[in-house]
Order: sequence, then structure tokens, then C-alpha cells
Amino acid sequence: MDAILERAGELKQALTDFVLEAEGELAVSLEAYAAKHLNRDSYDISQRNLVIDTFITEGQVGNQTPLELFLEEQPDLTERDRTLVKNWRHSFIGLFEVIQILPDGFKLMNWLTAKHYSVKPNNSKTLKEMQGLKTGDILLTRIAPVTDKDWMFFSPYIYKGKLGKPKLAVAIGEFKQNYKQSLYTDAPELLEEAWESVAQYHQEFVNFFGSDRLTLPGYQLNKKLAELREKMTKERFAAAGIDESKSLQDIVQEAGMDEAEVKAAVAEAGVNTEEADKVWDTQGKSLMLAPKVDLPEEIRKAEQVTVFSHPRWGQMFLPTYSKFQAMLEAEDWQNQPNAEKLVRKYLEDSQINVFIWQQLAQQYPTQLETVLQTVLNRPDFSLNQDLEATLQEFNKPLAPELPEIASVPVHLHDLFESAVVEVNKSKSKGKNKKKAGKGFQ
Repeated sequence: MDAILERAGELKQALTDFVLEAEGELAVSLEAYAAKHLNRDSYDISQRNLVIDTFITEGQVGNQTPLELFLEEQPDLTERDRTLVKNWRHSFIGLFEVIQILPDGFKLMNWLTAKHYSVKPNNSKTLKEMQGLKTGDILLTRIAPVTDKDWMFFSPYIYKGKLGKPKLAVAIGEFKQNYKQSLYTDAPELLEEAWESVAQYHQEFVNFFGSDRLTLPGYQLNKKLAELREKMTKERFAAAGIDESKSLQDIVQEAGMDEAEVKAAVAEAGVNTEEADKVWDTQGKSLMLAPKVDLPEEIRKAEQVTVFSHPRWGQMFLPTYSKFQAMLEAEDWQNQPNAEKLVRKYLEDSQINVFIWQQLAQQYPTQLETVLQTVLNRPDFSLNQDLEATLQEFNKPLAPELPEIASVPVHLHDLFESAVVEVNKSKSKGKNKKKAGKGFQ
């Protein structure tokens, strides 16, 4: 094992011990971080270690990180050691596929960005324990730089198995949900383009609807959004100079798939065949492609849905916003049906974000303050002084997280479409089996 890799392992252990054995503000910060990011029922030691290692590299203790505190407490470290530890601020968590087995490590691909890394365990014991891994295995772990070319496993890995496309797509979806702050960490250009796509969709939304906020019946809103998607797709084709007369057969031949598979993906994508044909031909011309985001059934069937659009928060769909407004506008809000239950839903539901609360506070400051004083049993609650802190108590981030409408890298778009095709083929086989089972046995 390389001397620098072995030294990295020693420093990582010293750093971990420093954090776990700390007292005072560092200990309090670790406890708060773990409480926020660990499920109370989670006893998986690898998951706990992953959270601790994330705190070590990304957590805050006052105005410093645990890494910085460790370096302050270790004045005798050589300059080489200090540089090594400082570079761990570039560590990141990812969902990796084992691409190649090396004598002393692995070639991994981060599925979120399709970037490849040479990653090695930082001690012989861990290397021996990992000898059972095979190419194609999927791992959730955190890696950190050791040299310009080599990385090390910074955390124990969580084994996800050898996943087919549908299950891999689900695993990536779970990663995006659970590690929102870690999306595209090693590819800032993808993250920038994803955020730009949110702003672009917001502008398209405003241009199409004439406003960044409106209320419509759910079925009508769903129809209008489909029209907007179709309009944007056609504009993208026109801008790319694509011939919309290209046939489905042309696409089938170019893609190397059969017609049924292409049509299945088309139907699931929610666009017509001609438009979907062009999507196949445009892949590779851009780093990112827009995902298909379906409205949930409760939104589609709602009598009234209020939708907000924002260049950072994205689109928010609220089937109860009109009821919330009516409650705040009533002479006695407590006489409104299920009033307190509705307020608690808005506090506890992760879909009701800080932006929505800001709109309510701006339009109904006095009424909202009175309601929250009662529901929270805090007579001294001040909307101006306490709202943000209260929303944080309910795990609502004050800054926007990348919305679902954001474009995704082309390789993920391809994976999701392939997963849809496989799922549809499985459903089709299941239906055929049921039909074959009819009649005399």
C-alpha cells in the first residue's frame, strides 16, 4: 500500500476520533447534525458513519468546519499532512458503480455525473473485506482525494447490489431525495445548467400563463401544463434545426430498438410520437434534458389548485391554498372546518416550503400571526421575528433545493427512459400471461 494512502488512513482515524471524543460546541453540533440526518429507527452502522463523515467535511461549528478545528488542534502536522486533510473538503457522497477491479482498489463511476475515479481503501483490512465486490455492483459511499489521480474511501460503503435499470433508477431517485445538497457535487457545470433550466422553465411558465401564480381546476391545469410542455418541445426542436417530419421508423433504426419499446417510452413520457422521435435524435447535443414531471392524482382531481412559479423554487402545486386563504380571511378562523389540522399540515408537509409561507405572511401578516400563536401555543410569537426559525423547526430549508423540474444529465435521462421501457415490457408480459391462462386448463 502506498505510504501516502496509509498516512491518509491514519489521519482519517485521528480526525474521526477527534470529532467523536470532542466536548463543548463541537459535540453539540455533531449531536444536532446527527439528529437531523439520521432516522430515529436507523441502527445501520454504515449509515451512521456516513452521516458522521459528512458532518466532518460539511458541518459547521460556529464559523468553522470540524476539519478546520482539527487542523488548529494539530500544530505539529507536517505541511504535507495539512494539505492532505485540507483537500478532504472536496470529498463527496455519490452512488457509484464498480467499473473495474484493481489490485489495490477499484475504478468507480459516479452515476449522478458519469465521472470515473480510481478509489482505494486506506488500510489493508478494508481492502481485504472489499475483495468480494464485482463489476457492476452499486455502492453508496463518500470518497476523498489523496493525490491528483487517486481517491480513497472516506466512509464505509453501503452495498446496493447489482441493479437492473428500473431498480437503479429508483436508487438514483432515492439519492436525489435523501442527498439534495450533494447532487452533481463533482460536476458544478451540470449543477449550474440544472439551475438555469429551472429559471428557464419559470420564464416559459410566466410567458405561457401570463402570471407566476394562478388557480385552476386540477384537470384543466394538467391539460394546460401538457400544452406548455408540447410548446417548449417544439420550440427546442425548431431551435436545434430538427426536421419534425422524421418518421418513427427512422428513429427505430437509429436507436437499435424495436418499435414497441420506443412507443412505450413515448407514451410514458407524455408527448406525441413525432415529438418523442426528435428527442431520440437530440440526445448528445446537450449536457442536460428536461425530465417528465407528472402531477399527482390528488392534484389532477382537485377542484381548485393554486400554482406558484419561481426561478429558484420551481413550481408549487397546492390544492388547499384557497381553503387556507379562506380561513385567514374569515372573521373567526377557528370556526372554519379542520382549520387547525390544515395549519399543521402546512407546517409539517415538506411540499409546503418557505416561499409559500412568505407569500402568506406578506398577504395576511396579522391573521397569520394570530393563527400561529394559537396553533403553536406561543402567545408571544412574532411573525417578523420568529417565522423563519419556526419553519426551520419543522425541517423547512430557508434556501431552495433543486426542484424536480430541473433538467438532468443525458445519461440519467437515457437510464430513466430505458427503465420505463423495461417496466412496460414486464407489464405487457404479465397481461399476456393472464390472457393465456383463460379457458380450460
